Amino acid sequence: MKKKYNILVTGCGGDIGQSICKILKENEITNQIYGCDIHENHPGKFLCNEFQMIPRCLDEDYFRSLQDLVENKSIDIIIPASEPELRLFLKKRISKNLFNRPVIMANEKSLEIGFDKLKTSNFLKDAGLPYLITEILGETNINNFPAIIKSREGAGSKQVLIINNVFDFNYYKVKYPQFIIQEYLTADDAEYTCGLFRSKSDECRNIIFRRTLSGGYSGFGIVEEHEEISDLLNKIAIHLDLIGSINIQLRQTSKGPVVFEINPRFSSTVLFRHLFGFKDLIWAIEDDLGLGVSEFLPIKTGSKFYKGYEEYVE
Repeated sequence: MKKKYNILVTGCGGDIGQSICKILKENEITNQIYGCDIHENHPGKFLCNEFQMIPRCLDEDYFRSLQDLVENKSIDIIIPASEPELRLFLKKRISKNLFNRPVIMANEKSLEIGFDKLKTSNFLKDAGLPYLITEILGETNINNFPAIIKSREGAGSKQVLIINNVFDFNYYKVKYPQFIIQEYLTADDAEYTCGLFRSKSDECRNIIFRRTLSGGYSGFGIVEEHEEISDLLNKIAIHLDLIGSINIQLRQTSKGPVVFEINPRFSSTVLFRHLFGFKDLIWAIEDDLGLGVSEFLPIKTGSKFYKGYEEYVE
């Protein structure tokens, strides 16, 4: 009989945390799921065997509260699901171990590059891969429009603005000088979100969704086979020295696929990927624990996902 583990999912109230809990509930590796977050007004608590509130990750009591939870509940594995926590772990150089428990997250190099869009662009350029021309908004002048401005940190499209003229450029240059500005990629109907996993033994696996955005997230996606994109993903994994699972967002252009974002964490499509057979959450756990990564079966091209909702009452 396989060993079962008590698993803690931090940030379980968020979209990604809830998806992780749903996957773990149905997997034989799981004994008990413990969840924590900074408040309890979310459905994530219904997906855990036990839920507990903890302070915000920047609170001085955060690590003490987290350690108490880990030790009192005999936690075997920690999965941080919120981006603020992952950024803090990177800052503290916490990578694969916390309180003598394994932490399931991507390697430090992937985190450091992926969490900074300017570093992402420079990384791709230095690796000889397609990249977006990216500069600090307050330190540049341009006359080619349209262009994209966005926060240098953070994921999703909520802080993304398209500017079309010098007037807008000068306005936002003063308002958001620390933002970045990037060239605008055409082909709005050819945007992709891709899951990318690489094991300790250097095996790369990926899944490619052509997607449609809804409210800043992937609302619809269809699985595609795309040799050029797959080759690019594998090169990125190698150059990042990737261990674990990340998410790559790109557009197919006349110049080929161009990456505009590397999210160094499990993404909002992690549950859809799992349902299609791309079980990167489970593979990351298996690989980290030295259990051997389970088989990756072919995924049917044309498979579709639709982002919906579920209801919980108390």
